[in-house]
Amino acid sequence: MAENQNTEWKESWRDEYLKWICGFANAQGGKIYIGTDDNGNVIGVQNSKKLMEDIPNKVRDILGIIVDVNLQTQDGKDTIEICVSPSSYPVNYKGEYHYRSGSTKQLLRGAALTEFLLSKTGYKWDAVPVDGVKVEDLDKESFDIFRREALRSGRMTEEDLNMSNEQLLDNLGLLEQGKLKRAAILLFHRNPEKWVTGAYIKIGYFGEGSDLRYQDEIHGSLFIQADRVIELIYLKYMKAMISYDNVTRIETYPLPKSAIREAVYNAIIHSNYAALVPIQIRIHEDAVYISNDCVFPVGWTVETLMQRHRSQPYNPNIANGFFRAGYVEAWGRGIEKICEVCKEHGVPVPEYTLHLEDIMIKFTPIMEPKVSKGLNGTLNGTLDGTLEDKISFVIKKNPHITQSQIALMLDCSERKIKRFMKKMQEEEMIERIGGRRSGRWILK
Repeated sequence: MAENQNTEWKESWRDEYLKWICGFANAQGGKIYIGTDDNGNVIGVQNSKKLMEDIPNKVRDILGIIVDVNLQTQDGKDTIEICVSPSSYPVNYKGEYHYRSGSTKQLLRGAALTEFLLSKTGYKWDAVPVDGVKVEDLDKESFDIFRREALRSGRMTEEDLNMSNEQLLDNLGLLEQGKLKRAAILLFHRNPEKWVTGAYIKIGYFGEGSDLRYQDEIHGSLFIQADRVIELIYLKYMKAMISYDNVTRIETYPLPKSAIREAVYNAIIHSNYAALVPIQIRIHEDAVYISNDCVFPVGWTVETLMQRHRSQPYNPNIANGFFRAGYVEAWGRGIEKICEVCKEHGVPVPEYTLHLEDIMIKFTPIMEPKVSKGLNGTLNGTLDGTLEDKISFVIKKNPHITQSQIALMLDCSERKIKRFMKKMQEEEMIERIGGRRSGRWILK
């Protein structure tokens, strides 16, 4: 019998054949025979026992479906039969959607993919119902975080929130015919990785090149991750420059917290969790990278992101939960807000890089000149000019810097810095714009 739309023969197993299983599941189903050549002749497999364990586990972990794997013996030779049933929802292989057509496997892209997804179920990935999970299985702390933030942001009133968890989920559109959607599990379950491997955040601090110094992983519901990730970054991974306004301690970070928060929340909302790859945050001394797997709308580019665009979330149910909690807006202004905050903070606008299956944002902080007290107050040998030159250099690097911070960096007394800067203002070398805390210096 020749290969057809329901039958595929393979001489040995390779992990890439998961794409064929994906294609069968998205079409009418079918069978794959391992240990059979292209003519249907049995040649057998040597490691049948191991494959009987590996194949169903890999199909479950990577494709998220269950298949029947049967061991057959003919003329003393073992073969493996993989029976794939048609799936009621779209199945993807690491973010790719394959489809069996005739005796070929096709990778769906663009309009064909959109048409397939809509014709298959009409669901978004995060809206698919999940069997075997009850509202009682969800996490109390996650509901507490949501209620706290939704009330604080004013997106929901106390009366809105004074309901049972089940009523709240229904109000958020996270129930489908009494079943929890994937979004509900990701948002509110203590261990969503039981169903979605890779639904967590990795943070690492790197030295030179790929030298990983230390790292953390943040697990739990998406609300728990969102509640903890930003504070962890700023408490453990970023160094603040310390200064004092009289007796008040002032911490100035190299990157604005609100911009990093917006970027991380965007990654959580738009991540393609079906790819089973965690959100990754790489922190270097001179850059911060945030990356997540994604499926972009057809025709979108980096230029589309940087322009004003309508909100089109890949996970609309997750996005709605974060919006109701007050974490994000619902108008596609996330990137615009990030750029505005960076400009106000005096750091460069972040750079976006779009790959085939993921997106990465790079933040570049303004590196403060290092103090070298052994060089008569110069900045690491960079400045050999007058004190006015040094002050101008520091202001150029960070227009929002305070006089006390300048004094610390230049190893001078604050009184001396104030005296020189007053003179520079009188001579119209510099100008102060705005208030004491939110203003900035301008070189003239």
